[in-house]
Amino acid sequence: MSAQTNPAEKGLNPGLSCQESYACSGTDEAVFECDECCSLQCLRCEEELHRQERLRNHERIRLKPGHIPYCDPCKGPNGHSPGVRQRAAVRCQTCKINLCLECQKRTHSGGNKRRHPVTVYHVTKVQESLEEEEMDEGTKRKKMTEKVVSFLLVDENEEIQVTNEEDFIRKLDCKPDQHLKVVSIFGNTGDGKSHTLNHTFFYGREVFKTSPAQESCTVGVWAAYDPVHKVAVIDTEGLLGATVNLSQRTRLLLKVLAISDLVIYRTHADRLHNDLFKFLGDASEAYLKHFTKELKATTARCGLDVPLSTLGPAVIIFHETVHTQLLGSDHPSEVPEKLIQDRFRKLGRFPEAFSSIHYKGTRTYNPPTDFSGLRRALEQQLENNTTRSPRHPGVIFKALKALSDRFSGEIPDDQMAHSSFFPDEYFTCSSLCLSCGAGCKNSMNHGKEGVPHEAKSRCRYSHQYDNRVYTCKACYERGKEVSVVPKTSASTDSPWMGLAKYAWSGYVIECPNCGVVYRSRQYWFGNQDPVDTVVRTEIVHVWPGTDAFLKDNNNAAQRLLDGMNFMAQSVSELSIGPTKAVTSWLTDQIAPAYWKPNSQILSCNKCATSFKDNDTKHHCRACGEGFCDSCSSKTRPVPERGWGPAPVRVCDNCYEARNVHLDVAEAQADDEGGTLIARKVGEAVQNTLGAVVTAIDIPLGLVKDAARPAYWVPDHEILHCHSCRKEFSIKLSKHHCRACGQGFCDECSHDRRAVPSRGWDHPVRVCFNCNKKPGDL
Repeated sequence: MSAQTNPAEKGLNPGLSCQESYACSGTDEAVFECDECCSLQCLRCEEELHRQERLRNHERIRLKPGHIPYCDPCKGPNGHSPGVRQRAAVRCQTCKINLCLECQKRTHSGGNKRRHPVTVYHVTKVQESLEEEEMDEGTKRKKMTEKVVSFLLVDENEEIQVTNEEDFIRKLDCKPDQHLKVVSIFGNTGDGKSHTLNHTFFYGREVFKTSPAQESCTVGVWAAYDPVHKVAVIDTEGLLGATVNLSQRTRLLLKVLAISDLVIYRTHADRLHNDLFKFLGDASEAYLKHFTKELKATTARCGLDVPLSTLGPAVIIFHETVHTQLLGSDHPSEVPEKLIQDRFRKLGRFPEAFSSIHYKGTRTYNPPTDFSGLRRALEQQLENNTTRSPRHPGVIFKALKALSDRFSGEIPDDQMAHSSFFPDEYFTCSSLCLSCGAGCKNSMNHGKEGVPHEAKSRCRYSHQYDNRVYTCKACYERGKEVSVVPKTSASTDSPWMGLAKYAWSGYVIECPNCGVVYRSRQYWFGNQDPVDTVVRTEIVHVWPGTDAFLKDNNNAAQRLLDGMNFMAQSVSELSIGPTKAVTSWLTDQIAPAYWKPNSQILSCNKCATSFKDNDTKHHCRACGEGFCDSCSSKTRPVPERGWGPAPVRVCDNCYEARNVHLDVAEAQADDEGGTLIARKVGEAVQNTLGAVVTAIDIPLGLVKDAARPAYWVPDHEILHCHSCRKEFSIKLSKHHCRACGQGFCDECSHDRRAVPSRGWDHPVRVCFNCNKKPGDL
């Protein structure tokens, strides 16, 4: 190398001085670095030194701005070759060598060398950028992954641990508009899945936790972002591990597989086991059966412009052996992928869902494992966008969220099919027909979308559930299937006219298309059964939570009671004001002098509840104030007020202070004697009338129970409102929903709607839940 240089190049590194002092005094600026001389040299020293025959062939480099020499004794931080030496941090003036911090600590931290004078090299931003430019591609990639950390994406209970898309993107530490793919890994527990991901994507950094312990160190699903390959890397819990919720965790693996673009199946067995092929075969079948439809529905529901699935993910089987040859080594003419397809066929498994299956093996004679072949295969598959294209991280989160919401809930152990990795019970509705025991074939939580239960097989008749439905025979012959039910009257009849016709000609069967097709007493004699003439019978499944089908919908008696109750209620509501006014006036006339008049009692003296027009006001016999029934339900003798030794109604406060006797003068008792006698006579008359009313209520309740339609819940079984759970009392009346037959309070069942399926063709009382149902009830 020539020592000629341009004088303009001086001043590039004014902080670096010549370290040779061969032709100068050591103060001249360094311009060259000779690696074999292990020194920085000025122009004159470089020229004079390398004129010598033995030094003429030394390799020198010209210094760039901000140059820092390499450490002379360094062999790298981990004992690697000189090709990866560290840059020097100081130069020992006595030893005439450049040292990095590690070498300085190792060689100059003790003895006399601690006192050697050193010159410090200052690293500038220019030098840092130059160092990055000088880095090879592998070093740059390694530097990009230095800050990557993993996070828990889904726990062992299938619950997503990120709140929304923004939280998912923040934990991934990537840009929201970044297009990326998903790579996940599967395999048996202890086969080194986390270790494989760490060395394949993150150059050996422990992004995913590894452990030499027997217990699995990966519980749930963990994720991290690889900025080099622009992929979301997902680590999963191993198969065949010691776990309690095995079924749910196996289902979780398929959810991860469904959102993945590339799947690594890691096996450390010397020979490929059947479990590998059964897992991939069952996963393919479950993917096509349950997940393809749901992913397409998610695409439409979320308005995504990127399809979530055209084909399933690509699969790479990463096989590491120690004592055996790799697959296909003894058959050079056959590729390993063909041998794998033959194994699938022999086991009766067909992995049709996966876009491709590749085999990549490595034989480890001496550790560590070589992951370079797997890395190259992954990079080749990631560059292929023909079947699976990259997408935004928000799309990935939406897909995972949709699958988690759809396929969730406990899996009964008694329904498990242990011959398959992914039995239908993992993903289908768990409801069973009460009559025949057949299971629903629809997906989990299909009721949220308004999809009814369905079964693959036909049902059998059960007298307990009476699971028959009638369909109009005439419509069936015209290609339509129209359900009909026996009911009291036709939809065209008014309520009272319908009752009259029912009394004369019996119940009817009415078709929406054909009109009234049957009357049970149309003729005086010779009336045929409707099944033989106008309807056909079909046996249907009985699902939990549904009612029987041909229960007696004849509601004539209940209609009659409803009409009478409506008239009585109307008269009662119109007359309640005048009646209450007269009653209050009469009560005040015979009340004792110390009682507060009814006209002045607007609210309970204790709980301050305001009295309505039809509420009853009660007087405490001790203090004379007005109370509601609950605040004056106790009784005790009040002889000091002239009520004698018999227990009478008192308020709660006076009952608690029953040991404190009032000092009432004899004169007061004499004055009140007359009014007390009048009040006692009035109460005796009132109690007598109340007993008569109670005696009438008992047979009235029997009449109501007899008139109750068969699908109504009996009154004595209704203790609280079916919706708001309020307990029924004298003030809170019970009302039946005409659609479901459950008991409700008035607030939860004040809607009016026709219920043709129950024989109510005119608007009648229904509950909130039934009123929300679409279509005819």
